[in-house]
Amino acid sequence: MRNIPKLNSENLLIGFDTSDDAAVYKVSDDKAIIQTLDFFTPVVNNPYDYGQIAAANALSDIYAMGGKPIIALNIVGFPSCLDNEILEQILIGGAEKVIEAGAVLVGGHSIEDDEPKYGLSVTGEIHPNDIISNSNAQTGDVLVLTKPLGVGILLTALKADLLDDVEIKNLVFNTASLNNVAGDAMRKFKVNSGTDVTGFGLLGHLYEMMKGSNKSAIIETDKINIIDGAIDNAEIGIIPAAAYDNRHYVSDFVQFDNVLEVTKDILFDPQTSGGLLMAIPEDRLDNLLEYLDQNLKTEYSVIGEIVEKKEKYIYVK
Repeated sequence: MRNIPKLNSENLLIGFDTSDDAAVYKVSDDKAIIQTLDFFTPVVNNPYDYGQIAAANALSDIYAMGGKPIIALNIVGFPSCLDNEILEQILIGGAEKVIEAGAVLVGGHSIEDDEPKYGLSVTGEIHPNDIISNSNAQTGDVLVLTKPLGVGILLTALKADLLDDVEIKNLVFNTASLNNVAGDAMRKFKVNSGTDVTGFGLLGHLYEMMKGSNKSAIIETDKINIIDGAIDNAEIGIIPAAAYDNRHYVSDFVQFDNVLEVTKDILFDPQTSGGLLMAIPEDRLDNLLEYLDQNLKTEYSVIGEIVEKKEKYIYVK
């Protein structure tokens, strides 16, 4: 990848050098566009739910940067051997999420593929002074996470037919929920830094935030919300393969203090359409939490704090 040419522009405010969630390009003194795309193979059995989850996941990158989505394009791969009604349900699910986000779906592109793939390319807008990056956390900030962890484990358990109807319903609710309220809260209460927690798991995305900010984080595991069923399934070894990749990637930068192995599995668990992780000054925390209490449908948790850089980037207790 190092040989791919880098095309720089003075208007490119955020590119791919900082591991941020999306690119930001300045188009005028008071407007910038945010550009992202994301797609993946089915994670649940119901095609409509799959479309909703994939769309919510792609839209999340815009919210993580502090922006508002305005335009979306479908990205589709679909086998010719499957009924077109399945594709229709996927697209309906995705379109409804785009409408819920207040954006406009303007078409897209499809190809024939061996297995279904679906997602969105999304354009958002933001004032250049309001961009929220993942590399500006400050000492004394408090860390807030806006969805429970463990959905990667449950998605793996679902493939093994180990979830009951209640667990499936809760799983779909959390992964299909937009991060729009959390994104509004980040803008309204001027957080210092933010990102969404997806494939690298909580510790992977937190490591990127701490490395970019040159700070360390202290995480209290007893304060983290975990989705129902995740611990039980993790205890019997239902762990997605990517969790082991995340552990390998991040472990050298994390110090654990008497943390159970099953809890570590949750912290490394790759999330699909996870919540927003934000670093906010302590004097704004109460107002933020009051806003979330009144408006957020998913469960949030206050999980730790930012301190001056120590030997490790993350300390978990």
